[in-house]
Amino acid sequence: MHAQGRLRAIIFDFNGVIADDETPHFLTFQQALQEDGLTLTKEDYYGAYLGMDERNCATALVESVIGTQDPVRIQRILERKAALFRDYTATHKPQLFPGAAEFVKLAGQRYRLAIASGGRREQIDFALRDTPIVKDFAVIASAEDTSIGKPDPAIYHVALSQINRLEPRPQPPISPEECLVIEDSLAGIRSAKAAGMPVIGLATTYPPERLSEAHLTIPSLEGLSMDCLEKLFREEVY
Repeated sequence: MHAQGRLRAIIFDFNGVIADDETPHFLTFQQALQEDGLTLTKEDYYGAYLGMDERNCATALVESVIGTQDPVRIQRILERKAALFRDYTATHKPQLFPGAAEFVKLAGQRYRLAIASGGRREQIDFALRDTPIVKDFAVIASAEDTSIGKPDPAIYHVALSQINRLEPRPQPPISPEECLVIEDSLAGIRSAKAAGMPVIGLATTYPPERLSEAHLTIPSLEGLSMDCLEKLFREEVY
């Protein structure tokens, strides 16, 4: 990928990048599907569905069983999953990944920061509450902001549009090539690339080889300095 410009904004996926809560998300989603007569194995979720968000995954599962889409059934499954996850997190607050808060604090001194997640806004807000970075993201784009989830690029278009509307408005507006995405799944990586944004794959949920479509892959945010990030961005992305 060749582009002109500099790094001006960072957009983070949330689950599996900032919050270490992929396992309870999967387990409560699996239970909601099971209650509705659908089976989702861990192998399929982390394999065949390539880290799709819940809406796309549920749609694909329902269609594979009945041969057509059923929006009412899908919405019922997603509402049930949200309720199960809410009950779980009432007694098990998600933890932030080691180094995530420190990285966000440093990045916020140089760049505009946003979240673009297939998760619900209430879940993101809850996970950030009482953490050092609760106020560090000026933009949070969530499942409610688009009608289709990753790997479609819509969520990243929404996040960048909102970044560019923030006061004081960036001049000139930040372009997709100047906006770095940090993702932990193949669906998310494809979403960011389809939006024209360079993307780092974070190997927290999947092994690095499953993230090979990213411009580069790193094991974690722990200890990653801004100077190192700038160097990686220039050398690997551009």
